[in-house]
Amino acid sequence: MVFTSLEFLALFLPLFLLVYAVSPDSWRNTVLLIGSWIFYGWWSPAYLLLLIGLTAVTWAGGLLMAPGLFISQRARLWVLTALIVVDASILFWFKYANILAETYNDVVPLIGTMPLQWQHIALPIGLSFILLQAISYLVDVYRGDVQPQRRFIWFGAYLAMFGQLIAGPILRYDWMAKELASRRFDWVDFSAGARRFMVGMCMKVLIADTLSPLVDIAFLLPSPTFMDAWLGCLAYSLQLFFDFAGYSAMAIGLGQMLGFHFPENFNHPYLATSIQDFWRRWHISLSTWIRDYLYIPLGGSRKGVSRTYVNLILTMAIAGMWHGSDNWNFLLWGLAHGFALAIARVWHQANWPTGPRVLSRMMTIVFVCMAWVVFRAADFQTAKLLYTVQLGLSGWGMGDALRVELQAVHIVAMSLGIACIVAPYFRETFRRGVPPTVLSVADLWPVAGFLLAFALVASRKAVPFLYFQF
Repeated sequence: MVFTSLEFLALFLPLFLLVYAVSPDSWRNTVLLIGSWIFYGWWSPAYLLLLIGLTAVTWAGGLLMAPGLFISQRARLWVLTALIVVDASILFWFKYANILAETYNDVVPLIGTMPLQWQHIALPIGLSFILLQAISYLVDVYRGDVQPQRRFIWFGAYLAMFGQLIAGPILRYDWMAKELASRRFDWVDFSAGARRFMVGMCMKVLIADTLSPLVDIAFLLPSPTFMDAWLGCLAYSLQLFFDFAGYSAMAIGLGQMLGFHFPENFNHPYLATSIQDFWRRWHISLSTWIRDYLYIPLGGSRKGVSRTYVNLILTMAIAGMWHGSDNWNFLLWGLAHGFALAIARVWHQANWPTGPRVLSRMMTIVFVCMAWVVFRAADFQTAKLLYTVQLGLSGWGMGDALRVELQAVHIVAMSLGIACIVAPYFRETFRRGVPPTVLSVADLWPVAGFLLAFALVASRKAVPFLYFQF
């Protein structure tokens, strides 16, 4: 069940909201937990058992590590280490066992060894996000930054909250503790959250899902041309942003409808003026998690110049591997961003000129979009072929296969996406010259967009969110 499916929009969400609305305040965390488990178990009851098990272990571990409660400081450190190892091992098994087995089977013929008889392991949806939240909770309890939650239902509602369970934002417990204990459920928040949900659905269905078939064709072409490669790169860059940012908007909207206030996860990342600025704007909950729970514990910039650059590259390599398990392309993507961050840091430390702001934006977006190629490509050979073509080492005109696939609706979706990306430049100028009554009517566009998106959902198969696979 995905947010843009009929069973969610016409069945699960209305029934859940009805039960949530009529429940007393003291029961709403229970309703949220049960609803979230039903939502997650819709895919696989077996993976629901895994989620419940992770919830119970993390909750018990937090209680055990309560400062000065049961065990010594040294024992608390051992408990934290053991729980992180367990979480990391679970993630490693589900995400990387397949690729390690495939890599082993590719290599063993060269040394005359029998290949493994391997059955592909399915990745539980949202596992990466769930485990990052669990680890952040355990670390924060160990540090004394938060008090352990003694009520299992409240903690379970935090970890399994269906609005952001599958693809973020990654929520830290201290952001949620106050509203888990007490929150308002009123019309103001509900209507604002509903509007945000509709905006996210428009981003997902009208732009990302419309571009999906075009992207699939572009990245499967055996002999792409220069225009094919760059059109596919642009289409995927737009698809990925509007798919993931659309999910985040829907998650934030759902949370606000229930009385929660999640942090923003995107802040116009394609308007970034540098690669550092891009990572302050893209998937903010992940980039801050990496900074606080990986980069800084590794030493950050506190242990000398060389160690700083090693930490930058290492953390981005780990972030790349976190994103995907199908091939090693994600590691290459992470390393590319790691080296880009290191080079940008050298440039800044040396106080070298940065050039006009518009040039910085152009260079940043070109690098980001080209890095998305290896992120999306099915394997390294496909990425290598597309990079070769993008550099002009093949034909220039659009190939027949993409010309047949390209339709007016794709051009409209790309144009709309680009317009939405650059709109912040002109928003204030536009608002100053338009009467308030016109603005009030224009603010109703999410309703019309939602109705159109709902009609499209009803007429075609739901397209899963791209970040479900991570």
